[in-house]
Amino acid sequence: MFGIGLGEIAVIAFVALVVFGPDRLPDLARQAGQMAKKARALAHAARDELREELGPEFSDLELRDLDPRQIVRKHIIEAMETASDDETESTRAGQQPLAQGEMPPYDADAT
Repeated sequence: MFGIGLGEIAVIAFVALVVFGPDRLPDLARQAGQMAKKARALAHAARDELREELGPEFSDLELRDLDPRQIVRKHIIEAMETASDDETESTRAGQQPLAQGEMPPYDADAT
């Protein structure tokens, strides 16, 4: 949960108890819970609206799919799968992979 451990949560709770006092702390906790609930509802509404605007092609869209890191990973994986498919096709076209210890062809003019 946000990279906060049990010890940090205990310290925050103790500081909140000291600062706000035991009388106001339950009300503040209730308000924090309500704000979290509203934020979650707002995020779900935004996701649903985005799905609706994009159309049926993107009905399975998740907000984490828009993370740039996920997009890069997806394209790298697709490229690797395509490369492995290309290798099998080139083998079918008559090209054979190099044998163990065989030197690849060298073109002095190309380098």
